[in-house]
Amino acid sequence: MSRRFPRPDSLTVGALLTVLTALGQMSTSLYTPSMPSMATALGTTAEQVNLTFGVFLVGFAVSQLVYGPLSDRYGRRPVLLVGLVVFLLASYACTTAESIETLIFFRFIQAVGACSGQTLARAVVRDVHGATGAARIYAYIGAALAVSPAVMPIIGGYLQLWFGWRSVFLALTAIAALALLGSLMLLQETNRNPDPKATRPRQLLATYATLLRSPQYLGFTGAVTFIFAGLMAFSAISPFIFIQLLGLEPHIFGMLNVVSVCGFLTGTLLAGRYAARVGIARLLRLGTLCTIAGGAAMTGFALAGVLGVWVIILPFAAFTFGMGFVLPNGMAGAMAPFPRIAGSASALLGFIQMGTSALVATLLGRLAMHSQLPLAVAILVLALLAALCAWLATRQTDHSADHSPAS
Repeated sequence: MSRRFPRPDSLTVGALLTVLTALGQMSTSLYTPSMPSMATALGTTAEQVNLTFGVFLVGFAVSQLVYGPLSDRYGRRPVLLVGLVVFLLASYACTTAESIETLIFFRFIQAVGACSGQTLARAVVRDVHGATGAARIYAYIGAALAVSPAVMPIIGGYLQLWFGWRSVFLALTAIAALALLGSLMLLQETNRNPDPKATRPRQLLATYATLLRSPQYLGFTGAVTFIFAGLMAFSAISPFIFIQLLGLEPHIFGMLNVVSVCGFLTGTLLAGRYAARVGIARLLRLGTLCTIAGGAAMTGFALAGVLGVWVIILPFAAFTFGMGFVLPNGMAGAMAPFPRIAGSASALLGFIQMGTSALVATLLGRLAMHSQLPLAVAILVLALLAALCAWLATRQTDHSADHSPAS
């Protein structure tokens, strides 16, 4: 007798997909309050500790190119379960690291496992809800995800305060175990038309070439990529600005994230509510304008020589408000025309998104942070690049992007 699973469009499965999508985000936001302490404990520098962040993003980026085609060939469920096992083992291995080099290595492996959640959850949403419904679902998942960067740094700050940095990775091990158990019990296969040729090198190259030849795909992907890179830049650099430069305690730094997350939550809720009425293209352009405003305000305060908590966090909240519009609509717009290769489309988007974020975070991590100016300028430039991509993607596709076929 075959096992009965919940409906793939049920609230229970939606909650699971939200957790799976957030695994990468949790793996970064939970440990950021510990980054300065890790440098001291492992006898290394802030630049080396920042590599644990950048390498994670690289691993997350590269492995998506594998998970996407594998899931188009073998199905979403088995590939996801293998990835979650890798995430579980690597998270525990991070707790045993005695040197920064070992931790960097295990962070890379942890990313390889964690990215299975985001890549395949995104493909499952496309499988189940089609192109039109995907923007709405991505927005609501994004709203729920807003809880993660609000809560995780606070939890991570207190774990650091009470038990030290290794406890953060024990917490991630527990999260990995719960995600694996939930996927085993709740998630059925949603890829109803597996492609036996999806993993053949020639087919794989042809699939990615098809995506890279699409101006619409590249434009929407670029908008998502540059905005997400702004978020990752802030995540990598802000602990050193707030904790080392401004003297905040790690748990207080964690609480500050609530402000920017409120901006993101508001943006995603509005995006989900008005996606069908206003359309993907218009919401995307509106979101990029908000991110530019936030980046410009932060840069203006930095140029004026004003350094303080609120002149950084409030402009960044405006950035994350716009991000709440850009991410779900950009992802839906990029994947809409490609139902047969949704896994590969999701994987390539994630590769470009995470690879760019890794490069930006690594480059910024090498700069001396005597003020918020380098971070502010980076966020403004990334917002402007995202706006340019959004304009290129939507200038002739307002109608087609908003009314792409669901299958």
